[in-house]
Amino acid sequence: MLRDFGGGAFGIYVHVPFCATRCGYCDFNTYTAGELGTSASPESWLDALRGELATAVEQFAALPTATPDVATIFVGGGTPSLLGGDGLAAVLDAVRANFTLAPDAEVTTESNPESTSPEFFERIRAAGFTRVSLGMQSAAPHVLKVLDRTHTPGRAVAAAGEARAAGFEHVNLDLIYGTPGERDGDLDASLDAVLAAGVDHVSAYSLIVEDGTALARRVRRGELPAPDDDVLAARYERIDARLSAAGLTWYEVSNWAASDSARCRHNLGYWDGGDWLGAGPGAHSHVGGVRWWNVKHPARYADHVARGGLPAAGWENLTPGEQHTERVMLTVRLRTGLPLNELAHTETATVDRIIADGLATRTDDRLILTNRGRLLADGVVRDLLS
Repeated sequence: MLRDFGGGAFGIYVHVPFCATRCGYCDFNTYTAGELGTSASPESWLDALRGELATAVEQFAALPTATPDVATIFVGGGTPSLLGGDGLAAVLDAVRANFTLAPDAEVTTESNPESTSPEFFERIRAAGFTRVSLGMQSAAPHVLKVLDRTHTPGRAVAAAGEARAAGFEHVNLDLIYGTPGERDGDLDASLDAVLAAGVDHVSAYSLIVEDGTALARRVRRGELPAPDDDVLAARYERIDARLSAAGLTWYEVSNWAASDSARCRHNLGYWDGGDWLGAGPGAHSHVGGVRWWNVKHPARYADHVARGGLPAAGWENLTPGEQHTERVMLTVRLRTGLPLNELAHTETATVDRIIADGLATRTDDRLILTNRGRLLADGVVRDLLS
């Protein structure tokens, strides 16, 4: 089924499917202990992860090109920090046992501030992690309550300080804006806290009400209003202005970094069309234009691994047209912009209108979104591909 590596950066994503509680807005493939019962555990998951990584190595060995060194690793979830420092060290050991890491590999883990400590950060830094991403979401208690977040408002900033004290140069804080009940002052307080934390990377995402979530049910029942598009746009502009003034520059529509080295190289691999192995329940992979995704439930995932072969629930070979569509969708969101020579003739006819509408500029044969264009990035993509 696999063709060959595509020649870009190669990364590994590890999905940790465990959470202490389920946030009302989240539709990720995660499970609480009560939802899993005795069907799966962190120990059985780690054993299955080791098996999947070993199988992937065997599959990749049959490809024409040798498996590249791993440029980036990203441990996400779920709540990876629930594994503790030793558990995350074991995850990294499992990757190292099967793949060769590049000397300058970026190794990131997501963490919930409440399941971290100075000792936790010291342990994972010693294990080889180079970057930490902390879920802050908001500094306002009532906003966190609507989101069903369990951490106290000041804990994320404290955790960021602990990570930096443990030797992490690169620390990210995640924000969510546009939550029902959030006021301008609440967002300002969150931004004040982020900037006081001294982190070198910030991700900020507008709240999306996903079908099937507790938040969606509350909105449907009329208990909460749906996020307002005009409010979301104003909040985004507010975030960008504050972060830019503090020296954090946008490099992707939802991401700001203090320097080029502070940018998340793993995510850039996705956006630049690189190859990656997604290991763990529900994880997605992409190698040379072939995509596959794993079975979701941790118990079924472990069972598939035990029976041999990759634990894939499905595969697809992306056509050249599909690869082009994805390239446009992702690259146009980057500050470096979309190379115009990648557009078909019918698509280039749309460029002048997009520029005339003030949504983008043409610089060095690239189409780069303006500030207004970032607010309407999805519409720019639709115009280009229509």
